[in-house]
Amino acid sequence: MVKAKAHLTAKKARDKWKAKNWYKIIAPPLFDEKPVAETLADSEDKLINRVAEISMQDLTGDFRKSHIKLYFKVNKVEGSNALSHFVGHNFTSDYVRRLIRRRRSKIDGIFDVKTKDGGLVRVKMLATTEKRIQNSQKHAIRLIMKDTVLAEGKKRGFDEFIKDVLDGKISEEIQKKCRSIYPVRRVEIYKTEIFSLPKVKIKPVKKEEKPAVEKKEGKKKTEEGKKEKEKKEKKVREKKTVAKKKKSATKKKSTSKKQVKKKKE
Repeated sequence: MVKAKAHLTAKKARDKWKAKNWYKIIAPPLFDEKPVAETLADSEDKLINRVAEISMQDLTGDFRKSHIKLYFKVNKVEGSNALSHFVGHNFTSDYVRRLIRRRRSKIDGIFDVKTKDGGLVRVKMLATTEKRIQNSQKHAIRLIMKDTVLAEGKKRGFDEFIKDVLDGKISEEIQKKCRSIYPVRRVEIYKTEIFSLPKVKIKPVKKEEKPAVEKKEGKKKTEEGKKEKEKKEKKVREKKTVAKKKKSATKKKSTSKKQVKKKKE
């Protein structure tokens, strides 16, 4: 009996695995819709909100970005593809530990950045110095970090902002601005969390523009049509003037005949 039960449970387990299908998790257009990972699921509903993790090196092929981990959440399923959106990034713990050393100052900052198109991103960053600095200097550097990140978010859309964060452009900008207070050794945005995605605006459907050749032909036709109209109008005017002249001539003749008759009488 025990053996029979064990056999049945093993059969059920096999059947469950057979019912499952493989799905490819696809990155959003920001990351060129590259495949992130493969996952198993017995229904499409169970895939929604599933989070996949991948290093930036594996996704882009850039070995310098091996310490960056990217996270994607599934939001839609199309056939065997599970479409996802970017949820955030994180640095590996060993890389962060390497940045922080003894006899150096560390300045932390956590800021909620609103992008130009309505996205909300929580940014966690740190700056390190060669030597220990005063608390007033730390406060001034933290203010620069905050002001620059918020200003960059207002300038850029969600995709552009995330791209600049991962490429280190915003960190470089902060580092340049901090030189006036103290030469900062390193500035890194080590973590992002996406609180809300940008609001998608429905653009008005534009009429299909005709090619340049068709436009030129159309212009020529309109010009020709105008010229023909002008010619017709000229002819009508000429006819009217001729008719007026004839009428005036007939009137003169009739008046002259009347005058001759009166004289005779």
